[in-house]
This record gives sequence, C-alpha cells and structure tokens, in this order.
Amino acid sequence: MTTEIKKICEASLAEAKGILERGGAVAFPTETVYGLGADARSDEAVSAIYAIKGRPSDNPLIVHVHREYPLTELVYDERPYAAILREKFLPGPLTLVYRKKEGAVSDLVSCGLDTLAVRVPSHEGAQAFLRYTGMPIAAPSANISKHISPVSAGHVYDDLKGRIPLILEGGRCSGGIESTVCDVTGEYPVILRAGLVSREMICDAIGRCDVYVPKSGERVRSPGMKYKHYAPKCRTMLFDADKAGDAVDEFRRRSDAGERAFVLCADALKNLFPADKVLNLGRSDEEMAANLYELLHEGENAADLIIAIEPEKKDGVMAGVINRLTKACAEE
Repeated sequence: MTTEIKKICEASLAEAKGILERGGAVAFPTETVYGLGADARSDEAVSAIYAIKGRPSDNPLIVHVHREYPLTELVYDERPYAAILREKFLPGPLTLVYRKKEGAVSDLVSCGLDTLAVRVPSHEGAQAFLRYTGMPIAAPSANISKHISPVSAGHVYDDLKGRIPLILEGGRCSGGIESTVCDVTGEYPVILRAGLVSREMICDAIGRCDVYVPKSGERVRSPGMKYKHYAPKCRTMLFDADKAGDAVDEFRRRSDAGERAFVLCADALKNLFPADKVLNLGRSDEEMAANLYELLHEGENAADLIIAIEPEKKDGVMAGVINRLTKACAEE
C-alpha cells in the first residue's frame, strides 16, 4: 500500500471520506496529536484501527465529532455539570466519558464497556475533516502501539507508511500531549487520564474533580491507563526532579562507557549537561507539553539512551507531562 501525505482541501477530504466509507482508516491532525481515524459505527473499520496499530483489544478508543454533531445520538447526557465543561473547554483537548447509547457505535470502540469517550477537537483541519465526513470517527493516536505519539505528519509517516493510504497534513500539533479524559457519569467528574485541561481548571469550573486511581486487575476504562505508552525506540531512564545530581552521574557513566546518552529536562537544568546532549523541554507548562513528543522523537533518532528528569512542578498540565514520561520509561 502506498501512503500519501496531502494538505487538507476539498479533494483530499473527499478522498478521505471515500476511504472511510470503504472501511479504511486515515490519519488526521488535532491540536493534541495526530489521530488514526475510521468510522466508529463499523466493526470492520474499528477492527482495522486495532490491526494497523497493533493495539491491545481491551484498550478503548475515543470517538471524535465536529462541534455541531448531535451528541445525544451517541450518548446519554445526564449530568448538568457536563454541560458546563463542554461550554468552557470544548472544542478543545478534553474528552468526556458518558453512558453509551446501545447501537450508536461499534461495541469494539468501548471494548464492551457501557460508556463512550467523546471528543470535539479544536484544530481547524480536524473540524473540516469531521464535518466533511459527517461520521463519528474512532481515533487513537496515529502510531504503532506503545511508540511515541505523533505531532507531525512526518511522525505518522515514519510509523504507518504502507499501512494506511492517506495522511491529512495539518502542521505540527500545538498542544503536544493527548487530551484529558474525564468520566462524567457520576455525581462529580473523575479524571481518567491527565492532559492539557488540568484537574485545577475543572475544579475552578464546577467546584470538584477527582483523579481516578486504577485498581489491580480492573478493566481499562480509558486510553493510556494500563500499558506502556509513548515510548522511544531507544532505552530510557527516568529520574525524580530532586535527583538531578544522580542523573548527572548516570549521564557521565554512560558517556564514559561510549554510549550516546542524551538528557531530556526542563530549561532550568540544561546547564548541568553538555549543550549538544540536552533535549530542552522549555520553561513554561505549555512549552514542556508542546515539546515533549517532538523531543522524544528527536532523541530516539540520535541516542542509545535518553535520561529523562521529571519537571519539578507536579500539578496542573505538568501532571499530564509526568504521566507521559512515566509511561514512556516504564518496563513492559
């Protein structure tokens, strides 16, 4: 199969729609990462997503819709606070998990759960794609399972060339990490996956928001909860923010042994290491989130080992960044 990268225009959107109508999948941009999209109503199409990525079959997908899409065709919208969250944060990097309407989408999307995760991306190209197709689009990140999520069309091509026919080019993603996933089926919202809309932001909007802690043996309720994710092809090590001295020692040992070691760290720590070996996340929360996957992609192509140091700040958007670093450096 030949994979083509095409700018978003009426011709490429028409081509994408035709592929989806035939049960295929295409990659498209969002403000967070590139997605691998297929018709959420089709068992065949959703199965193709899992096969293309090599994704575990118990890891549920998120359904993407345009801003005018009638939500009640897909889910039961029962909680008044959910309307407040939609008004404040959507379109944007927030996925809400509702009670699913039976038969609205393929059961494979939710892996047999009675809930459905729905997102309304703010990226103009994503909105154009979703409006043109008119379908609810099931879409995980457009990469091989467990690898670093793609924030450019080039990243998608490197992973999925020959596996999908079309990548819609929409520039580099501005957000840099995946959406926050928030369960809105209970009395108050519960974050299942941290992201760009922080717990603090949700609390400010509606007064209360908890963070879910997975229990051993429990079924996966959201993407990004269970498995090693976001991982470079090279080896990785992760150090706590207060262990920068240990990271320096480790970098020296590895370098002296002839390994190509690079350090992923916040701007405040860059002077502890040789400038040409630093993958600089930046200073602000937004910079660090936006740069994370781009730098991991850069690092895996240059390094035998990436030594990552957690940002000192743990709350806000940094909770999402640290979650991704922890998953990227986890054992299988």
